Amino acid sequence: MGVTAMGSTVVTGMAVVAPNGVGTERYWKAVLAGESGIGALTRFDATGYPSGLAGQVEDFDPAAHLPSRLLPQTDTSTRLALASADWALLDARVDRSTLRDYDKGTVLANALGGFEFTHREFRKLWAKGPGFVSVYESFAWFYAVNTGQISIRNELRGPGAALVGEQAGGLDALGHARRTVRAGTPLVVAGGVDSALDPWGWAAQLAGGRVSTATDPALAYLPFDKRAAGHVPGEGGAILVLEDQASALARGISRPHGEIAGYAATFDPRPGSGRPPGLRRAAELAITDAGLTPAEVDVVFADGAGVPELDAAEAEAIRGVFGPGGVPVTVPKALTGRLYSGGGPVDVVTALLAIRDGVIPASGASADVPSEYGIDLVRGEPRAAPLGAALVLARGRWGFNAAVVVRAATTDKGDRT
Repeated sequence: MGVTAMGSTVVTGMAVVAPNGVGTERYWKAVLAGESGIGALTRFDATGYPSGLAGQVEDFDPAAHLPSRLLPQTDTSTRLALASADWALLDARVDRSTLRDYDKGTVLANALGGFEFTHREFRKLWAKGPGFVSVYESFAWFYAVNTGQISIRNELRGPGAALVGEQAGGLDALGHARRTVRAGTPLVVAGGVDSALDPWGWAAQLAGGRVSTATDPALAYLPFDKRAAGHVPGEGGAILVLEDQASALARGISRPHGEIAGYAATFDPRPGSGRPPGLRRAAELAITDAGLTPAEVDVVFADGAGVPELDAAEAEAIRGVFGPGGVPVTVPKALTGRLYSGGGPVDVVTALLAIRDGVIPASGASADVPSEYGIDLVRGEPRAAPLGAALVLARGRWGFNAAVVVRAATTDKGDRT
């Protein structure tokens, strides 16, 4: 594997807030131990719903992490995003004097908006009248609110964007942030966080028809397993700090977490067209964009829909790129549930940690993979392996596909970390 040149887009900070761990290292420890964050949905009485399991972020007190003035104006997802951004910037050793305001940008994905906040205000409207609706409803519901709140709180006055691509959106945000860095913005805060575990948000997720109705949390979400019968929704995500490597070195960051080496996005053709899905093409384009061949990719972090026909389609794409059993495949999101825009960024952080520690996490309780899938799914226990590059895949409902390649970054001496 060749050494990348200076000027690569590197990850200097990252933070995870997930159902099985708040904080990057706590989350990573839980993943390696196989600890699941999936359990009974407790935000409201879900006994009348066909599904009652979710990945909830339990160990998070927003009042302990955010100023009191922000609490009345923010949805659950925005609170998680703001805290994660604070932690990622701290991890990257960024403060307000690090760079000029306009040299710092923000690119976030969001798939669900401020569901809980909005529906709370709707109840006020219906029960008490318009005079009781919060003025903050004017923006707290919006897909761009996390981008705006993070940029305001941290004085990130450079380029900003909000992307909506369901589960694929978080990888799209990282790809767009990399493009923004390459266009001249030295530092961009990027990623995705979602939450919609209120009654209306829950009903909206169930309407898609892909949510598991299993009652056993350990067996509810089984990507690539013969017993797969849907996914479990979750909340949370990850925020990363992406920088131009030369700029990061200039401020003393000689050992970044890794490099965003490749990115691509495709869109599926219309159903019935006879044309293949676009996931394989996205993977191939991202690998090429990274300057690699499939043989140089050491692990795939799969989308893992947990729906048999979607799992079979993804297995076909992976098999087509790498050959039967040609690369280890893992789905750590089986321990968190699908986090929508947060799922891809969490997988990217997980991939960087796997490269750092030389270990591939297992795929939850998935154990019985159909032989026709032809994939080497990491099951049961983590697998030790030297890792230099990882491919992360994500698919969003209605045809979105995204792929990101991450790899170990170079140091100031040109050696890989």
